[in-house]
Amino acid sequence: MTKLILLAAVAALGCKMVFGRWPWELFAQSARSGEIRRAQTLLGLSRSATRDQVIEAHRRLVTQVHPDRGGSAELVHEANAARDLLLDQSGRRLSEKP
Repeated sequence: MTKLILLAAVAALGCKMVFGRWPWELFAQSARSGEIRRAQTLLGLSRSATRDQVIEAHRRLVTQVHPDRGGSAELVHEANAARDLLLDQSGRRLSEKP
């Protein structure tokens, strides 16, 4: 059992040295990228969508799925979550550029 724990620790350190991130950070990043793809699909956007395009796509979708127009509150919440995720992601991209 001790050998297994030691092996896992060495593997985690190796991952940190090679990729610059811990293994659990890599797994979280891949899960987040799946969420981002779903949000882009929901809003009908490409990967390179700008902040203004995200806001405009959100407005279009909300006008279609709003409860006053026969939609549901759940769909509006999904659209809002997609918008928030993509705006957060676009803010990170802008802050990462030199």
